[in-house]
Amino acid sequence: MRAPRPTFAGRTAPGGALGPIPSLRPYPTLPVPQQFTFNVGPAAVYPAVRQYLQDAYDEGWLSAPHRGERFTSLVRQAVTDLKLKLNIPQDYTVLFTGSATECWEILAQGLTPRRSFHLYNGEFGKKWFDYARALRPGTTDVQFGLEEVPDMGALPFVGEDTDLVCLTQNETSTATQIRETHILQLYNRLGGALLAVDATSSLAGLNLKFIKADVWFGSVQKCFGLPAGLGVLILSPRAVARAKEVNDRAHYNGLPAALSNMLNHQTNYTPNVLGIYLLSRVMADREPIKAVAQHLADRAQKLYDFFEQATPLQPLIANHDARSTTVIGLQGEPALIEEIKRKALEAGLTLGSGYGPLKNTSIRIANFPAVSDAAMEALVQFFVKEYVAA
Repeated sequence: MRAPRPTFAGRTAPGGALGPIPSLRPYPTLPVPQQFTFNVGPAAVYPAVRQYLQDAYDEGWLSAPHRGERFTSLVRQAVTDLKLKLNIPQDYTVLFTGSATECWEILAQGLTPRRSFHLYNGEFGKKWFDYARALRPGTTDVQFGLEEVPDMGALPFVGEDTDLVCLTQNETSTATQIRETHILQLYNRLGGALLAVDATSSLAGLNLKFIKADVWFGSVQKCFGLPAGLGVLILSPRAVARAKEVNDRAHYNGLPAALSNMLNHQTNYTPNVLGIYLLSRVMADREPIKAVAQHLADRAQKLYDFFEQATPLQPLIANHDARSTTVIGLQGEPALIEEIKRKALEAGLTLGSGYGPLKNTSIRIANFPAVSDAAMEALVQFFVKEYVAA
C-alpha cells in the first residue's frame, strides 16, 4: 500500500523560503536557477542571512577590532543566546574555533596527554581517530556496523588509562546517529576519562543533553544555517579543569589561552568576526531547540516513510534506532542515483551526494533547520511527478 505524500505546509524558516542564488560574474554560473539545496554541508543558509550580511557591512563589523569593547559585547551576547536557545548549562564554557576539524587537533593537544579511545562507523569518525593517533600513538578504536547500535558496556577501554573517549553523535557520511540513551550509558562508565562528542551535523538541530558529556563541538554550516568558517567548542567544568591541568601552551590554539581569553569575551587568535556576528543574529531569531528538534524529528519521519513506501529509493539505514534525524540517507542502484540527481538539478533541486564508498549508491538529504518546509514540499512533489506510480 502506497504511503500518503507528506506535506510540510505551515512552517517557514526566518526570512521566508530560499530564493534563487544570484550569479556572481566572472565566476561560472549554474546551469539552471537553483530553488533549493539539500547538500549536507556547506548546507542551506537562512534567507535572513542576506540581510544580516548587509547589516554587518553597514554597521562596520567587517573591520571591527577583535580586542575592542564592541566585539567583546558581541561575543558575550552570542554565548548568552547559544546557551539560552540550545539549553547549554550555564557552567559550561563556549569557545569559538575555525571549524569542527580544528577541534580534533585542539582536543588531542589539550586534553589527551596519553591516549584517546574512538567509537565510530563512518569516514568522519575515522578521520578523527586517524588524526588523534598521529599525535598520540597509543590511541585505540572500535568501528561498528552501519545497522549496529554499539554495546557501550562492552567497549574495550579502561577509564583510568584513557584520557578522552570520543564518538561521533551524527555521522554525516553514513546518515547514522547515536541516540542519547546510548551516550548516557557510555558516560556512566567513563571512570577518569572525559567524553567528547562530535556533533557537527546535529548541534543546533537536535535537543542534545549537554550534561551527559564533557566536550561537544560542531561547525555552523549545517544545523546553524550559516556559511562555513566557524566552529563551536563546548566544555564542561570537568573538561576545563583537565585543560588547565594538561596546560598545553605549545600551540597557537591551545585551550589554556583560549579559556583565559574567553574570560574577557575574547579569542586567543583573530577570529571570524563576521561568522560570530551572523551566529549571534541567527540565534537571537531562532526558536528554542526543543521546538526546532521536534519539528525536524517529525519531518524526518515523514520523509523516511515516503521514500521507503512510495519511491524506488530505500533508506540507507534500515535500523530505525540507528538512522539520523538530520541527514536522510537514501540508497539505490548507481544508474538510478545518477538519474535522480540529474533530473532534480534540472528541476532546481540540488541533492547531496553520497560520501566515500557510498558515493555512487546513495543520496543524502539535509534535514536541517534552515531547509524550509517549502523546500521539502518541492522535493516530495518532484519524486511524485517523476517516480511515484499513479
